[in-house]
Amino acid sequence: MIGRVAETTPSRVWKSMTVDQRQRAARAFWTDEEAEADQVQAAMLIARQKKFRPKTVVGLDLDRKARHLASLASLPDALAARALIAYHLAEQRPMMAAFLDALGIAHDNGLIQEDDAHPDASKLASAAETIRGRFPSEDVQLYLNTLLCQDPDTWGGLTGVLSTAG
Repeated sequence: MIGRVAETTPSRVWKSMTVDQRQRAARAFWTDEEAEADQVQAAMLIARQKKFRPKTVVGLDLDRKARHLASLASLPDALAARALIAYHLAEQRPMMAAFLDALGIAHDNGLIQEDDAHPDASKLASAAETIRGRFPSEDVQLYLNTLLCQDPDTWGGLTGVLSTAG
């Protein structure tokens, strides 16, 4: 199970993911139409790591590209961040929505509506418990760690919530 990641960064969160989570995140990354520049960077990284030509990687089918990306234990923060966002938007919207509902934050299917919306720190623990009761623990931990690494100023209160998770 994924616990709190010390000095949470996207690349450290990526390293802590289960094989299944990485595979699903990699698949979401390759199908994200807004990630074209990041996909080129990922193809170059895979080509370097696997000793392929970049053109070969780009030409692979979705499943093979996802498998290769998921097999990389380490990703640069920018790529890991894009993969984490793509994964949550593609597969975890019900959990995102439930968490934001529990916090009383306005959202559209899990996407926060207001740029300056900040969670009430006193509600973070109970909101986390709400989603822990409804969704797989490793998915909840991954989501909370993703929030923390994406915006530590807004979600820094999750550090205490993650350190008490078990």
